[in-house]
Amino acid sequence: MASITFSATSANSFFLPTASVSDYSNQYIRDGFNPLEKNLSDTRKKHNGRGFVSTNVASPPLPAVAPLLPRRDSSNSGDLSHVAWTSVRQERWEGELLVQGEIPLWLKGTYLRNGPGLWHIGDYNFRHLFDGYAMLVKLQFEDGRLIAGHRQIESEAYKAAMKTQKLCYREFSEVPKADNFLSYIGELANLFSGASLTDNANTGVVMLADGRVVCLTETQKGSIVIDPTTLDTLGKFEYSDTLGGLIHSAHPIVTETEFLSLLPDLINPGYLAVRMEPGTNERKVIGRVDCSRGPAPGWVHSFPVTEHYIIVPEMPLRYCAGNLLKAEPTPLYKFEWHPESKAFMHVMCKASGNIVASVEVPLYITFHFINAYEEKDEDGRVTAVIADCCEHNADTTILDKLRIHNLRSYIGQDVLPDARVGRFRIPFDGSAYGKLEAALDPNEHGKGLDMCSINPAYLGKQYRYAYACGAQRPCNFPNTLTKIDLVNKKAKNWHDEGAVPSEPFFVARPGATEEDDGVVISMVSGKNGDGYALLLDGSTFQEIARAKFPYGLPYGLHGCWVPSK
Repeated sequence: MASITFSATSANSFFLPTASVSDYSNQYIRDGFNPLEKNLSDTRKKHNGRGFVSTNVASPPLPAVAPLLPRRDSSNSGDLSHVAWTSVRQERWEGELLVQGEIPLWLKGTYLRNGPGLWHIGDYNFRHLFDGYAMLVKLQFEDGRLIAGHRQIESEAYKAAMKTQKLCYREFSEVPKADNFLSYIGELANLFSGASLTDNANTGVVMLADGRVVCLTETQKGSIVIDPTTLDTLGKFEYSDTLGGLIHSAHPIVTETEFLSLLPDLINPGYLAVRMEPGTNERKVIGRVDCSRGPAPGWVHSFPVTEHYIIVPEMPLRYCAGNLLKAEPTPLYKFEWHPESKAFMHVMCKASGNIVASVEVPLYITFHFINAYEEKDEDGRVTAVIADCCEHNADTTILDKLRIHNLRSYIGQDVLPDARVGRFRIPFDGSAYGKLEAALDPNEHGKGLDMCSINPAYLGKQYRYAYACGAQRPCNFPNTLTKIDLVNKKAKNWHDEGAVPSEPFFVARPGATEEDDGVVISMVSGKNGDGYALLLDGSTFQEIARAKFPYGLPYGLHGCWVPSK
């Protein structure tokens, strides 16, 4: 199915798609499906012989804000114009998608994916993948049918940018341009107070135990409640405690009974571990970890837990106040690499807040932890904690490889830094040192790895399978989906030439007894400017269904599952 182009007008105007209803019909007829057939069941029968189930066609897009980025230029060489790194064409859209294959009837609920969807204001292009304004995409599954849609999150940062056509808040690598020296001084004052920090919640989305759905980023003010059905922005998630601070882990641990997070302390280097009970907005301190070394705490984008412990990572990639003050980004942005400060892993008891182990480990860099569990002896006593992550071989260049310019200008060279499943072993015998090794041969997944998920029933427990994005080289970004078997130390890989898939998200089949009994959902930015939702069988890792969007999908980050009520 070819992608549909939309007319471009001014940034603040509204437009309708240039394609007429008949154009949509002709397009689907070319793809072997006539939406004008009155008897849909006959159409389904006709296509079942080819292995396809046709549920419906995409509805014409709603009136929407015009694109703020020029259309892809198909004449560009290489991957310069890949849709994964372009802004979404309109502010919002919703429609029913034509499904090729078959969606399991037990799959009832909505998959939400958050991520940057707009990397452009006026004539200005953002610098980094993590700068883009947040966009939610939904896949709503019901009785084998699929309703899809997207919408920009209406943060204060986004609304101010749309109104003024310029950057108004500090993003990951972006700083508002000061008109004069006094405005620069004022902006610095706002930085220290947190007023100038973005609330652009473009990283993750979680469903709390009480049903509220919250989009998150690393600034505490960037916690925004949304409606999972309409994708409307409902308002700020205001923390009612007095813990203060400006930043937190972008990835909290959320279960039916608790919400756990880490708050880095930039003044007295360390971390607060906090818990928030279901139905409340109040975080309570579990305990504190003081940094073992270094001028500031290490970056804590994510962290793992076991049944009884919180694992607090202390990376040598540490926050840097000096870099935060600069108007132009350094190669490591708001961080500094301090290998002399070494690397550590700390284990805190959830119940008491006591530190039960702190060990030095080999230098590492990770954005995302996969899972952790407790290793026990024959008598059931915990002897160590095992923690797995997507580890980038202590190579800091991964951050700069995610600059939008680098992603857009790919010309076929193999420039993606290597990555592996890094497995930490943190002993409980009083040792000062822990281990960090590859959990399986990195060649199994192309020596590329990030954006991971597991069966949530195995959170904090011994587990076998993980799902992530891997690499088929040469590449400049993870371009496969991989199922990792940590027992047999093997991986199964899915690849679509030229496509960029986002995080594979596992949804277990109700009543399943096997760890990998379920489906894996991903959204894929295609090589020809299209985008599609993809379903893989969690066990065989074979494709069971896909559904094309009527427009290209930019790359996205993390998601969550909202079951049907």
